[in-house]
Amino acid sequence: MKLAELQTPCYIVHKDILQEGIDLLHDALDTYWGNYICGYSFKTGSLPWALRFLEENGFYAEVVSEDEYRLAKHLGFDRVIYNGPVKGKESFFDALWRGAIINIDSKRELRWLKEYREANEGEEASYMIGLRVNFDLESDVPETSAGAEGSRFGFSYENGEFAEALAELDSMQVPLSGIHLHVGSRTRSVAIYEGIARMACRIKKEYALELKYVDIGGGYFGGMDDRPKYPDYMKAVAAILSDAFDPHDTTLIVEPGTSIITPPIDYMTSVVDVKDTYVKRIVTLDGSRIDVDPLHTKSSYFYEIVYGDGESVRKRKTVPEQVLCGMTCMENDRLTVLSDQPALMEGDRILMHKVGGYTMCLTPLFIRYFPTVYLEENGEHTVIREAWGPDEYCAKSSIIG
Repeated sequence: MKLAELQTPCYIVHKDILQEGIDLLHDALDTYWGNYICGYSFKTGSLPWALRFLEENGFYAEVVSEDEYRLAKHLGFDRVIYNGPVKGKESFFDALWRGAIINIDSKRELRWLKEYREANEGEEASYMIGLRVNFDLESDVPETSAGAEGSRFGFSYENGEFAEALAELDSMQVPLSGIHLHVGSRTRSVAIYEGIARMACRIKKEYALELKYVDIGGGYFGGMDDRPKYPDYMKAVAAILSDAFDPHDTTLIVEPGTSIITPPIDYMTSVVDVKDTYVKRIVTLDGSRIDVDPLHTKSSYFYEIVYGDGESVRKRKTVPEQVLCGMTCMENDRLTVLSDQPALMEGDRILMHKVGGYTMCLTPLFIRYFPTVYLEENGEHTVIREAWGPDEYCAKSSIIG
């Protein structure tokens, strides 16, 4: 199918752009560290086709829940990084048995580890256990998402809970394989990762740790010309880590999500109605803001208008202001305002770019169900996820009392 033939609303995954981002990340890590693991953040976008494609390109599954862990197994991932504070006990035990990388984030996980060890005494096992470190990065780089409130994840370095967790592992005779230091940021700046790298070096030296890996998490920019790119991040991190770590002995783990999945995904929606109220010209679309901005935090979008009548658009009247609104019944379902643009008409389309991060996984089943997803390759489009309807919505529901 060609673009004009696609049913809207829909997402479009551009395979070449996805591959380009993957290759750029691998190249940057090869250049500046060499010994590395890429884990893809399932929570950022868990479209099954994309997950399988990333696995084929050497990515581990980076999961943070029982459901995500089960999805990774269902899709055939043999290599898993298990993060997050709400792991399931069953999947935690399974991950231990399978040799997954597990970054412990809660005290109950330490109890589970002890329980598993006692139940499997004498088992020859090579665990890959890390600890999520909670630390005050804000004082060093005042750009963190949590700000002065501090992150809610991991074991606190400052108040001694990290040292207590280390001692607990030692009492179980489980060596610490690595540390996980991801900190969310408002800016995605290189400085955030430099601060993370400094903390990794500090912890290694203070506790005389021999670590198999350092996990710096995700949160990078991707696909934007005027923002830092993978080589900028990895060069800066490697320069600092080299003070305390040797690439031959310690694996660098990165867990990108947004930077990988945002650039290659577009969203297309069609104009279904145009009307003038006593205040504004309202252009109603068959798509919705909740499909491209589910948390309603964005102030602008990358988009282009595909006019239905081609060249005759030059004959259209210029309209001072047109408000593009979604298909839901919420007043705030407004995507953007066009200023001094040709009048939109029924059948015109809006093509929104770089919308892959946290969209498909956060789109609610509200008024209209999940839209079609197409894969674009060499100008041709094929369906990789069909739109949901009542059958899919009711698939596991009991409708008889």
